[in-house]
Amino acid sequence: MAGYLDFFNVYLMGSVELCFQFYFFHKILKKKVCFPAYFLFTVCAVAMVQFVPVGSIAGFVIVVSLLTAGGTLTCHAGFKSSLLYAALIVEIMIICYGIVKYLSSILYLLVPDGSRDLFGIVFMLASEFASLGLTGICYYMVYRYFSDYTATEMQYMFLVFIPISMIFLVGEYINTIEFSIGIVEGAGLAGYLFSHGQLLAMHLLGLASLFCILFTYKKLQQGFRLSTELSLLEQEEHSLNQYVEEAKARYDATKSFRHDIRNHIAVVKELLQGGKIEQAVSYMEDMDGMAQEMSFPCSTNNPVVDILVGNKLGMAKSMGIRASCSLLLPYPCGLRDIDICIVLSNALDNAIHACKNLDAGTEKYIHVSGRIQGDFLMIETQNSFHGKGVFKEGTGLSNVKKVAEKYGGAMSIETKGNVFVLHVLLILPRNDPKAIGTVCTPR
Repeated sequence: MAGYLDFFNVYLMGSVELCFQFYFFHKILKKKVCFPAYFLFTVCAVAMVQFVPVGSIAGFVIVVSLLTAGGTLTCHAGFKSSLLYAALIVEIMIICYGIVKYLSSILYLLVPDGSRDLFGIVFMLASEFASLGLTGICYYMVYRYFSDYTATEMQYMFLVFIPISMIFLVGEYINTIEFSIGIVEGAGLAGYLFSHGQLLAMHLLGLASLFCILFTYKKLQQGFRLSTELSLLEQEEHSLNQYVEEAKARYDATKSFRHDIRNHIAVVKELLQGGKIEQAVSYMEDMDGMAQEMSFPCSTNNPVVDILVGNKLGMAKSMGIRASCSLLLPYPCGLRDIDICIVLSNALDNAIHACKNLDAGTEKYIHVSGRIQGDFLMIETQNSFHGKGVFKEGTGLSNVKKVAEKYGGAMSIETKGNVFVLHVLLILPRNDPKAIGTVCTPR
């Protein structure tokens, strides 16, 4: 009977536990592996633990090393993330099995002496399934809440490996002491329950400590992420304020030009009356140059947006990107200029970046359009892009989405082959003037 139980514990349940670990390991890494990888890992791990117990330091190192190798070779994940999650996976299973072990040993004492042989196998099976269940719950929590990190964030998360190792070493030290004093007779039932209750509490605290460390790290990363986004928004606001100042300067120059226009007309008139045609033409060319400097490449009826869109599309054209604009905007309206500029600057930066990544010889174009329909302002940017892979929303488009939601609207992305289209819908306050813009192409 003992031989069957050893076979059941070592080979059957051991293989199940190791497959369980490997399954959640590659799920947490968000990678897919084939069935032969499971078989190879299980065979190697079972062969290793024949000589070294998993709960020992050497066994911990062996299983973690095998999982790390599986993460780097079969899952093609980074070494640091593989090592970290491998240690976390193994440590969680060891702690969960320790919790169930001490809890079942306490409950086993409640079984009458005459029935313990009968209930021994039942307790063993129940303990195995309870351990797997508790471990599965913990693995799912790690997968659900603590596995969505960027490569940069994972570099700092490697520091979590130190407290994980510390918790394991403390648990191993406690288990060693418990084993050495557990053979002492005469402690009595109360002493046995007290010692095993303490060990159960220590393992529960160890498991709670692991998740507290992960939760704290997650909150710190969220704080760093928000700080970075705030810094980007502050830089963006500074740039947009510069656009506002430039727009005001242009309009001040226009106002000055209008004030002097009658004097200019009088000068041209006298030159023509005096027969000085060449001087009159030269004077008019100078006036045309002044007018060109004060005009906007794009006329959207909003001075701030005129500056921004003109600069962005002028930059695109200097890179060999065909750019055009047919944007209709109300001015003034309940929409803040800076919010409109956040939408357009991020949309155009995204479009320019996508066109820059295209291969030489590929058509590169950007078209900005927008119109008012009822109480809705619809803005659309269309550009060429590589059209391969899954598009991921970055910080810029997240800022666009926030502005759209601020005004009760929405943002949507549409891809058609090698065409990328960004739709932004904003709700206008009622009774605002609906100014008519013009279609333009940047010079």
